[in-house]
Amino acid sequence: MQGTVDGFSYGLVTPVAAFLMACLGGALGLRCTTRSLRHRDTFKAGWLALGATSIGTGIWTMHFIAMMGFSVEQAPIEYDRPITFASLGVAVLMVGIGIFIVGYRGATTLTLVTGGTITGLGVATMHYLGMAGMRLQGRIEYDTLTVALSVVIAVVAATAALWAAVSVHGFLASLGASLVMGGAVSGMHYTAMAAVSVHLHGTETRTGTGDGATSLLLPMLIGPAVFLILAAVVVMFDPLLVMGDPDWQRPARTPHRPGVPAPRHVPSYGEPANWSARPAGRPAGRAARRSVARGGHRSQDW
Repeated sequence: MQGTVDGFSYGLVTPVAAFLMACLGGALGLRCTTRSLRHRDTFKAGWLALGATSIGTGIWTMHFIAMMGFSVEQAPIEYDRPITFASLGVAVLMVGIGIFIVGYRGATTLTLVTGGTITGLGVATMHYLGMAGMRLQGRIEYDTLTVALSVVIAVVAATAALWAAVSVHGFLASLGASLVMGGAVSGMHYTAMAAVSVHLHGTETRTGTGDGATSLLLPMLIGPAVFLILAAVVVMFDPLLVMGDPDWQRPARTPHRPGVPAPRHVPSYGEPANWSARPAGRPAGRAARRSVARGGHRSQDW
């Protein structure tokens, strides 16, 4: 018997919440990757790892928040915990491979295609592995063409995300890129869910609701959600991630030309008060004596 599938049991609540979680994970991942590329310090690998974990966790959380709204009218749904958490590990691992390839090899066409393909296949694997963890009195079937389309969307979205991670530097630009990423990942998820059909075992009709799946998924989502919040706090307390590097916007000092008096320097915050802008050596003093001699009086050389 064919089951009646509903992907929006709670209306727009689950799609909107899933989209926001995907955007949060994407925004954190973009800012962390940008931080690692701008400042090649000893924490580069750590920032890349934090970015990959943020993106992977955001995508996984998005998937299962959306799955809370998925129900089959004639059968209750449960989830296998080991397979569900294994899908989280796959998401973080595959996204991490793509992030590290681009982070250390640069944004060449080859690295973007390679990293994007690996990351996209990882996102698709996470999705279908998570679907394999579903338990219900029936068999889940997929439309092959729709599945292929969802994989293509995942690869394109992942490639665009990696490009944005190394090319988009401003805070507002990164925010816009994260919204695009969230929309692309959510689009991939619901495209993949459009390929789903359920064939129930037997002819007995059972009333299935999303309450059982919700009560199981909610505790499982607490940990990843807390991680994303903590990662957001780390980003908020790093001004280089939020506001950018102010040193890039400082005008370069104009080099001093011989024979032209150097402008008086006003010490900025943090500089010693006795800072001197006079060039090293004594040429300026001899030039001053010659100038004074022409005026008919002497002056002391400082």
